[in-house]
Amino acid sequence: MLIGVPKEIKNHEYRVGLTPESVNELILAGHNVLIETNAGMGIGASDEDYKNVGAQISQDAKSIFAKADMIVKVKEPQADERKMLRTGQILFTYLHLAPDVEQTNDLIKSNAICIAYETVTDDNRGLPLLKPMSQVAGRLSVQAGATALEKSHGGRGVLLGGVPGVQPAKVVIIGGGVVGFNAAQMAVGLQANVTILDMNPVTLEQLENHFGAKATALYSSKALLASEVANADLVIGAVLVPGAAAPKLVNREMLKTMKQGAVLVDVAIDQGGCFETSKATTHDDPTYIIDDIVHYCVANMPGAVARTSTYALNNVTLPHVLRIANLGYKQALLSDKHLLNGLNVAFGKITCEPVAKAQNLSYIDAVKAISG
Repeated sequence: MLIGVPKEIKNHEYRVGLTPESVNELILAGHNVLIETNAGMGIGASDEDYKNVGAQISQDAKSIFAKADMIVKVKEPQADERKMLRTGQILFTYLHLAPDVEQTNDLIKSNAICIAYETVTDDNRGLPLLKPMSQVAGRLSVQAGATALEKSHGGRGVLLGGVPGVQPAKVVIIGGGVVGFNAAQMAVGLQANVTILDMNPVTLEQLENHFGAKATALYSSKALLASEVANADLVIGAVLVPGAAAPKLVNREMLKTMKQGAVLVDVAIDQGGCFETSKATTHDDPTYIIDDIVHYCVANMPGAVARTSTYALNNVTLPHVLRIANLGYKQALLSDKHLLNGLNVAFGKITCEPVAKAQNLSYIDAVKAISG
């Protein structure tokens, strides 16, 4: 199979779909890989590094989309990229379609086979291809929040860990999953006053057992959420409904109860955001202020630490890339129910129910979509 890796073109997106080491594995398995020139520069991988493991270098994305059987990316294809997709071509990347009607429509029109990293599952009901980026985003959320809290960035002028004789910042994390856990680890490490809200008793018990007295894990109710948000210096939105749009848990009325210069970091922004006032921002212009509350809503947070993120991502995506390349998309999907769960759009049909529900569209069973 010919696998194509275009350079990412989203704002300040420095990750790349395949590392040189991953390309080497594909070459050794008998496949061909076409890399756009300078695609790996953001992780410190030159064209020569890719050539040395057997990849071919393309001077533009157009030729990659025209030739490749499978496109491997990191972020969702941008509008110009979606125009280049073709019938039967495999797209393997993050998609986050639920809040993105325009992208969904373009992928339907493309007739491509679109497999989303974020809905591939495992035997533990986890999302293994989303997990490493959730770990990165969770840890980055605290760094970003700490910076946004600085007075020069519009924040309250509060140091997360305080100093002797001065109280630390109050950090409230909504959601105790992978993002929330990693955010809590960082916030606890900086000696902030940390509260984690979740509705899963098992998750709460795990958080309690791990953090002990270093963080408070509470069962989330509407009243408690409102109270905690009102008293917070930093609120991190870390909720996830697999494949679906994020629920709006913090509304605009709640902002009026918050401290002037408090910060909201919405890690769920890829799925539409969990704050009513959230709108996607970029690394170029990461924050905005509504009702004196600083919002940080960068939709590709892990892109800021591209090398760490790319290698962590390739650790979990490469086995699936190899499987698809070795078996072809149909056999690969039909023989692996977890990879099949990653299929979001195929031959003009939506195959992911949460995406269809989010956009009030019909969907078809994934097996039928690729077997017809």
